[in-house]
Amino acid sequence: MTSRERMRGLLALLALVPLAALAQSSPRYGVPGQDDGEQPAEERSLQMPPYPRDEDLARISLNLPGDFDYFVDVQSVDVGADGVVRYVLVARSSGGATNVEFEGIRCKDRSRKLYALGRADRTWAAARASRWTPISDLPVNKIQAVLHDTYFCPFRTIVRDTDEARKVLRSGGNPRAELPR
Repeated sequence: MTSRERMRGLLALLALVPLAALAQSSPRYGVPGQDDGEQPAEERSLQMPPYPRDEDLARISLNLPGDFDYFVDVQSVDVGADGVVRYVLVARSSGGATNVEFEGIRCKDRSRKLYALGRADRTWAAARASRWTPISDLPVNKIQAVLHDTYFCPFRTIVRDTDEARKVLRSGGNPRAELPR
């Protein structure tokens, strides 16, 4: 075999490596397309919540100009043993567009993770490259910042349980969040 033939064989083999990796990739955790490394047991067995119903939505007030109204599906809220509050967020524009997301907030480090996006047919599509990202106070993360600071994690202290999380959503905020900082 000539060196040119060996080089072609090597290049052909290298071209197959990405395809082999794709063929072997499968969901490692309950939600396909997830994450960046080792996951807690709670995320490995994560199940998609039922699609939200209008009667289960609690409005989240933001003091921002804009065309969107935000809601959390109270029935979807779950406070996990892993320190993550998971919920379904619904954003509706004044023009009628609706975005639905299944996401989580980790109180201890003020971060968020998108697990899935809602489709028009009321099913879920797993988020691609889902990983924990810091929650900033920029407009792009304002809803998550408000949910973290005012509802689920005042002073980075997680609500006691799912019942408390649902109660603060229904009442418009966590009373502990009103304490002076």
